[in-house]
Amino acid sequence: MSNATTTPLLDRMQPASGGRVILDAATREPIGRAPEHTVADLDDALARARAAQPGWEALGHERRSELLGAVADRIDEYAEQLAELLSREQGKPLNGPNARFEVGACSAWLRATAATVLEPEVVVDSDGVHAELSYRAIGVVGAIGPWNWPMMIAIWQIAPALRMGNTVVVKPSEYTPLSVLALLDVMNEVLPPDVLIGVAGDRDVGARLASHPGVDKVMFTGSTATGRRIIEGSAQNLARLTLELGGNDAGIVLPGADPAAIAEGLFWGAFINTGQTCAALKRLYVHDSIYDGVVDALAAVTARMPMGNGLDEANVLGPLQNQLQFDIVSRLVEDARTNGGRVVTGGAPATELGELFYPITLIADVSDGLALVDEEQFGPVLPIIRYSDVDDAVASANRLDAGLGASVWGDRDAALAVAARVHAGTVWINSHGGVHPMIPFGGVKGSGYGLEFGVEGLKAVSVPRVING
Repeated sequence: MSNATTTPLLDRMQPASGGRVILDAATREPIGRAPEHTVADLDDALARARAAQPGWEALGHERRSELLGAVADRIDEYAEQLAELLSREQGKPLNGPNARFEVGACSAWLRATAATVLEPEVVVDSDGVHAELSYRAIGVVGAIGPWNWPMMIAIWQIAPALRMGNTVVVKPSEYTPLSVLALLDVMNEVLPPDVLIGVAGDRDVGARLASHPGVDKVMFTGSTATGRRIIEGSAQNLARLTLELGGNDAGIVLPGADPAAIAEGLFWGAFINTGQTCAALKRLYVHDSIYDGVVDALAAVTARMPMGNGLDEANVLGPLQNQLQFDIVSRLVEDARTNGGRVVTGGAPATELGELFYPITLIADVSDGLALVDEEQFGPVLPIIRYSDVDDAVASANRLDAGLGASVWGDRDAALAVAARVHAGTVWINSHGGVHPMIPFGGVKGSGYGLEFGVEGLKAVSVPRVING
């Protein structure tokens, strides 16, 4: 295997001097240096993006779609380099639903978005009145991304924005700037100058991007607390917003479900990316009649999932990405243990693997009100709660302010009836967390607002125009 620290692509990311050292999530050894852009750099980037936008929009949908397809091809050419860099910086292994999967999703999403058609809609055509609704570019989109799926979520923001004729300035997370800057560098081998610009700064740069008068739309994926600050900042520029914020997704396992049949789906619903996913399954409600069977089946799946350095081809689970998240997970596990939770697997840091490794931890016999249940753990820990009445499980699922996703497991007809009562942007049946480029995705309540993906995603990065006459 090639050493990602010496790849030409990574070398292209290094500033000529200075910069901030980025550490390997698994080994804590330096990977390279990330540029430290300033608010002045952001001002310059936005001015360049503004100047480039009319020409990009003027190319038309067909040409822009062709270019996005060519960008996808170029990402595929660099796929292994990108995956290795992502694995080191973010921590996710190369294999399983992880780094290679994420890079592949980038090119797949670009192609799907390029192929999505948004036709003008005739809304009235009668009694001498003809009105047609169409959509055009907003202008400049500011995209602020997270550290958990840094490349894929960047593409979720970039692809529809470019497709509709906007230019984009991307602010990656301070934890994973190299991955995103490398992706943008590859994309810019194909795109015209200044259509897509990365600015790798600190929180001051992100805050300025949200409130900057040169931004027409802000897309943000991250915590609810940061989302609230972005809303406040956008009052300065009246930028349109798409916010995909924190989740605390509930899963409900109905009586009659087969524990062995659903165990692996439950596992990956909860622990994809070692649990560091906004729409992961984060609290599991299981009917009393099959509770022990589900706990045992999940423990059996956990036992056969290897964790370790992501560049080891055998591993499918990696470390937590940063110390702050590691500390949150550790605190919630200790609180659950102190308050009577039964640790079925894991329960203590895996120091033999490295500084930020925490094993898959199943905690049974807990209830609503416990910090691990009520707070988003965003890591490899799953509380499993027993219930005896489905109405109570639905009430528990709905009781928190989060509403990104949820799932119901069991007989499909029964599950559909329960799903209709759950307050979440997406409710999956017998799976959890899967997304599709043509299926709209977004949260409710404290999990944000606005839709991404498909036709609705294109509308979200556009402004409507009605021609009446």
